[in-house]
Amino acid sequence: MRLGRQVLWMAGWVQPVAADWALNLPAPKSDIAARIYDIHTLILLICLGIFVVVFGAMFYALFKHRKSVGHQAQHFHEHTSVEVIWTVIPLLILVAMAWPATRAVLDQKDTANPDLTIKVTGYQWKWEYDYLQDGVKFISVSSTPAEQIANKAVKGAHYLLEVDEPMVVPVGKKVRVLLTSHDVIHAWWVPELGVKQDAIPGFIRDTWFRANEVGTYRGQCAELCGRGHAFMPIVVAVKSEADYQTWLVAKQAGKQAKAVAAVAAAAKSFSPEELKARGEKVYAANCAACHQADGKGLPGVFPALAGSRMVNGPAAAHIDRVLHGKDGSAMTAFQDQLDDADLAAVITWERMAWGNTGSPVQPADVKALRK
Repeated sequence: MRLGRQVLWMAGWVQPVAADWALNLPAPKSDIAARIYDIHTLILLICLGIFVVVFGAMFYALFKHRKSVGHQAQHFHEHTSVEVIWTVIPLLILVAMAWPATRAVLDQKDTANPDLTIKVTGYQWKWEYDYLQDGVKFISVSSTPAEQIANKAVKGAHYLLEVDEPMVVPVGKKVRVLLTSHDVIHAWWVPELGVKQDAIPGFIRDTWFRANEVGTYRGQCAELCGRGHAFMPIVVAVKSEADYQTWLVAKQAGKQAKAVAAVAAAAKSFSPEELKARGEKVYAANCAACHQADGKGLPGVFPALAGSRMVNGPAAAHIDRVLHGKDGSAMTAFQDQLDDADLAAVITWERMAWGNTGSPVQPADVKALRK
């Protein structure tokens, strides 16, 4: 039971039945988060005390010294003792708040001697996780169904807070997070773990956390990063050491298998139907947030792909745009995010969906234009 609830319980203001509807910070699951929680509660109680003292004195003075009971106003100009008191007491209050807050901030910045280092890169609108010591890298995107977002289906328990692949870490280990961004400023924020840090293009920022309990912890991008800001959730799955090692081995094996499959797929010639079926899924996970599920984009913000001259034109220009992005726009380069088969599939889907008349693209066509 945390400090604030203990105090309020003793004061008789909190009853057991209040737990279901009480408003507060999420229950902390790391030491840093617990300190943030306690500092928040301490400052809240200090503010409450100030409120009671100041407004209590003010209302007492208004009631006892009102003109209707014959009170006469006194005239005075200076009172040295009062001035010293109302200067010293706020100073002591500020020191009482600043001391634990400063210690917590300094500890948040101490990223030395980590057990695990993960580089996190923000994109519009997804996260890339790179386990630098273990050779594992993957993209994590929101997995909330489009039907729920469009209010065509009942929203799930973790609406807009679910992803296809969470960050996975072992319990009780110090995890250093290196943060940067590919496009605009994002912020990686998981409140239950007490971690929040901006991801800034061209800079590497770092932070850390150590989860105390096995579980799944959810957060979001906390920096307004464009239209899809609400669609880049963060999920951290904290596992036991044994389960983490099992996940890591499977992920490494999957990476190798995927690399072999990508090489094989790059040499394969797919039918247009196979490309479209695969491309529709890739498009939904990577492109629909900007260009919309119907390919109509957002006028003045994201161009439409339906009826686009580029999409219906020569395949080489279309492939180059998807591979390398477009400078000065939100269009990111996908050459390091998707393999040749996925790129060929999504490009084919764009060229043959929504009434477009472009020709299909094979993985070999994509491979030939990589730089």
